[in-house]
Amino acid sequence: MYVFKNLKIRATEKTILLITISTLIVYIGNQIQSATLLGAMTISYVLFEKSNTFAKEISNKLAKIWIPAEIFLFVLVGSSVDINIIAKIGFKGLLILIIGLIFRSLGVLLATKSSQLNYKERLFCVISFIPKATVQAALGMIPLQLGIIHGEEILAFAVIAILFTAPLGLILMNTLSKKLLNN
Repeated sequence: MYVFKNLKIRATEKTILLITISTLIVYIGNQIQSATLLGAMTISYVLFEKSNTFAKEISNKLAKIWIPAEIFLFVLVGSSVDINIIAKIGFKGLLILIIGLIFRSLGVLLATKSSQLNYKERLFCVISFIPKATVQAALGMIPLQLGIIHGEEILAFAVIAILFTAPLGLILMNTLSKKLLNN
């Protein structure tokens, strides 16, 4: 924190420095097999708590970086998937996904039951908690890369989840937000 406050550099350079430090933590931590991602996340939490202004500057810079990174991520996933496996998984995968979304929705309703939210607001929470595909894209390729048995099927299921939940969440949020959130 001391370094970031006393260095007279632009937010872009601070962001690059923070990414570099986080990458080094993950690399070194992986060499000694420790909880590296937790350490990298802790850095952001500490920065937010100690200097909210600096954290917002970094967040704005990272948001700009994320746009091309997200495109790159989805292109990598799309180029790695075998369409024949998606067709093979098809209906069963979609059925599993729908059952999972139902239970997830019930969990959101249960978690918000004792809140101050009315039923319409709680229903919008259900809609907003529909996965938007970023996590599926980021994690779907890992089993395939690690050579795990059925890694291709796991990636195909991740793609089915992306193709189903991303448009579903977008359409429901856009069409129902005014109806559910306007009192």
